[in-house]
Amino acid sequence: MQIKAYQGYHADEIMGLYEAAGWTNYTDHPEMLEKAYRNSLLILGAYIDDQLIGILRAVGDGESVLLIQDILVEPSYRRKGIGSELVREVFRRFPAVYQIQLVTDSMPETIAFYESLGFTPFEKMGCCGFMKIGL
Repeated sequence: MQIKAYQGYHADEIMGLYEAAGWTNYTDHPEMLEKAYRNSLLILGAYIDDQLIGILRAVGDGESVLLIQDILVEPSYRRKGIGSELVREVFRRFPAVYQIQLVTDSMPETIAFYESLGFTPFEKMGCCGFMKIGL
């Protein structure tokens, strides 16, 4: 498996990952997803034999804050360390960023995954998060 910067925007392979994950907000608004990709700070792809099997999209300024917005792995390749490697590559590329954040569901396995990578839930830091959904 190889992790490298994702170049361009190839709707067929990108949309396939989002469809497999069931992320309908993106699949229902493909023009929004393309604009989001084009305006991202960093996009990493995980490849096996030149086939895209995972992707991570990050936004932010890369100095004080970086938000891991999307991280997806093709279902047949999950639980093989690919998501972990995508996150670790962000750490390698931005070793001095003040804070790396993400928003995810509250499933125990998801929480355990991110805690294993060194993330701390906001409430354990005396913080809380807020979100306003548009569209």
